[in-house]
Amino acid sequence: MHRAAEITHALLRIVAGVLFLMHGGQKLLGWFGGIPGVTSLPPLVLAGGIIELVGGTLVLFGLLTRPAAFIMSGEMAVAYFTQHVPNGGFWPIVNHGEPAVLFCFIFLYFAGNGAGIWSLDSLRSHHPRRVWRVPA
Repeated sequence: MHRAAEITHALLRIVAGVLFLMHGGQKLLGWFGGIPGVTSLPPLVLAGGIIELVGGTLVLFGLLTRPAAFIMSGEMAVAYFTQHVPNGGFWPIVNHGEPAVLFCFIFLYFAGNGAGIWSLDSLRSHHPRRVWRVPA
């Protein structure tokens, strides 16, 4: 089971990083049609887009994963309580905040557990590990 855990840990990090950086790219760079009807970003949305684009890229590559993921987890908690709760109550199923809650806890997991295999953090670490091959 240890092999599967290492691989799925890395895959979750990579997919979460890609999805998060796509949100930042949508806000800052107009990817995927941008944000409809928005010509200039309010300061909180701009800050969120920067965190999403930069943080998502860092998590994708597994570089500075713990601090980046901690900041990203906090951003999602703030987004949930400032954007979703006021517009639909506390429960995520009602206020459509499931993605924010999931991202918050996924990134909190990486803040606590690090990047795992297939990451630049593992290459930078001081103790030798199997980092770039599928564990045997």
